[in-house]
Amino acid sequence: MKLCVAEKPSVARDIAAILGANDRHDGYYEGNGYRVTWTLGHLCELKEPADYTEMWKRWSLQALPMFPQRFGIKLKEDAGVQRQFRCIEALIKQSDELINCGDAGQEGELIQRWVYQLAGCTIPVKRLWVNSMTDQALREGFDHLLDAKEKDNLYYAGLSRAIGDWLLGINATRLYTLKYASGYGRNVLSIGRVQTPTLALVVARQREIEHFVPEDYWEIKTLYRGVTFNSTQGRYKTEGEASQVMERIAEFPLTVTSIEKKKGKEAPPRLFDLTSLQVECNKKFNFGADTTLQLIQSLYEKKVTTYPRVDTTYLSDDIYPKVPEVMRAMSPYASLTQPVLASKLRKSKKTFDNAKVTDHHAIIPTNVDPVAVPMSRDEKLVYDTIAKRFIAAFYPDCEFATTTVMATVNDCGFKATGKQVLKPGWRAVYGGAAASAQSDEAKAADGDTNGAIPPDMAVGESGPHEPSLLKKSTQPPKLYTEGTLLRAMETAGKTVDDDDLREAMKENGIGRPSTRAAIIETLFKRHYIAHQRKSIVATQAGCQLIDTIKEELLKSAKLTGVWEAKLRQIERGEYPPRQFIDSLKSMVSQIVLNVLSDNSGSAIDTHQGDGPAPGTPGGSGTAATSAPKRPRAKRITRFEQVACPVCGKGHMVKGNNAYGCSDWASGCHTALPFDQYPPDLTPAKLARLIKKNFNTGSKATAS
Repeated sequence: MKLCVAEKPSVARDIAAILGANDRHDGYYEGNGYRVTWTLGHLCELKEPADYTEMWKRWSLQALPMFPQRFGIKLKEDAGVQRQFRCIEALIKQSDELINCGDAGQEGELIQRWVYQLAGCTIPVKRLWVNSMTDQALREGFDHLLDAKEKDNLYYAGLSRAIGDWLLGINATRLYTLKYASGYGRNVLSIGRVQTPTLALVVARQREIEHFVPEDYWEIKTLYRGVTFNSTQGRYKTEGEASQVMERIAEFPLTVTSIEKKKGKEAPPRLFDLTSLQVECNKKFNFGADTTLQLIQSLYEKKVTTYPRVDTTYLSDDIYPKVPEVMRAMSPYASLTQPVLASKLRKSKKTFDNAKVTDHHAIIPTNVDPVAVPMSRDEKLVYDTIAKRFIAAFYPDCEFATTTVMATVNDCGFKATGKQVLKPGWRAVYGGAAASAQSDEAKAADGDTNGAIPPDMAVGESGPHEPSLLKKSTQPPKLYTEGTLLRAMETAGKTVDDDDLREAMKENGIGRPSTRAAIIETLFKRHYIAHQRKSIVATQAGCQLIDTIKEELLKSAKLTGVWEAKLRQIERGEYPPRQFIDSLKSMVSQIVLNVLSDNSGSAIDTHQGDGPAPGTPGGSGTAATSAPKRPRAKRITRFEQVACPVCGKGHMVKGNNAYGCSDWASGCHTALPFDQYPPDLTPAKLARLIKKNFNTGSKATAS
């Protein structure tokens, strides 16, 4: 008898159907020589301090640091977990071979191995390793099972990560709580290898904004034949200097001195890894990182997208011949896939690169028709985002022409640039304005404020113009949103000096793609950060915690870089796990010694509210009064709270040139163009404008 152990009941059901194990029993399926059961996620966990010795049950500075002689695992104290474990334990004893069907990643490997160890498994173990949950992928996976030993290093890396988190998290949390937490019935000061550097990012950005001193500057522009020219001198530091230039050019004509035209190409955007998908969904739909993770996990389990917890934007070469089959299955997108399927399939090095793919490839659709699978409204939005990005990757580059015009006015230089799309290429996938022009952000980055330059403009021509003097101020950096914080976690290598560490963090940054959303949620739950509309601010407790931590390794990106570099080496079999753990113990010992030696008297009030810290944007320097407040209507902070004013079923979605209805697939073609509904509207302002223009009453309010 062969025993298959999946990570959750829904996956076990799919595997059982493939294998012909159709008889349902309590806790498993059986049939055709197989039994299929599941682990319900984390059945086991590392033992807690009190499980090792009675001395560690009570929180005490004298007991630190706590280093178990040998780390152990235990079942979670949950009746359902213990019942399922007993079922697995009995099935293992009755089986001849075990097939590990857990999630194909580091955490999934750890979950399964701990269960087998605690159950005393001695039978041979094979490993199912797949990139998607489609029937075809599962059959191919069972035809090519791996020996479990091939994933030993993956397990060692996961185990080292878990032990390292225990060593640092539990010791540092007790240390800082006992040393610095104040207030009656003090709360825990939670310290973590990933969460603390992430909090430090938010605090650092907030401090940067607080201490930012704006500087005024002046720009000179002039309008000639409908084209805006900018002074080649750039910014002027004083109004007097700029005014002198204005006087010099006021009465003189503008003369065109040169016109340069260049053709260029813009490649399709890269496919999605988990972080870039979370960033995109936060930007387009205002989905939180955890919400997007739940949605893409659901799509994966519904077999319409591939494995989501990935950190690569590339596909392996073996996927190339499967692309046509996937596209033919995407029936709602037939009009977009037809041009791709009608000719030789594009194979770009920016899409296919075996060297950039390890265990899993980028997130793409599968060969399951999305029409045949029930999806929620938000799942449809995420699927559509992935589908169009996938299709666009096989379209030609967007071709454009850039025109640069140089001119002078009384020896003062001016420059104008314009860009015109010649062939939309991949931009046609997104339709409308995206096919005919760059986004406003891309234009601004290129200094393009004009679109196409008039074709009859010629060198030597001259004429009147309309100069203008604009006063502006330098702007502070923006507060993080969940999307930009995710990106900062991914690219934290910019904050370290060591090249090797920077390379390590370029791939993994702070934390792993699969855990970053949970880290942000943990910081919210600990009241270290809070929402301020779409932005994220640090609370007073969060700021005080970072200020109190003197150990840079606890709050800088460098610690995470060291860990990620070593853990990847362990995964490749290039670094001994024992050495990794020993070095961490040395570091924790030093941190304990340093903190215990601190006589500064610093204290953190752990009972402060979860609002922004005083002095921060939205913060206050005084305590709130106790006067009763009127009940407030639910705040509108996400576009999915703004109902479609036409059909009333879908919600508003921000597109490339208009706001549209999320229920487009059901035939609602509502479009609110950006010239009437500006693209920078907040969800609340959009709702008010819709209510005013459509007189919809409650349709455009929070749902």
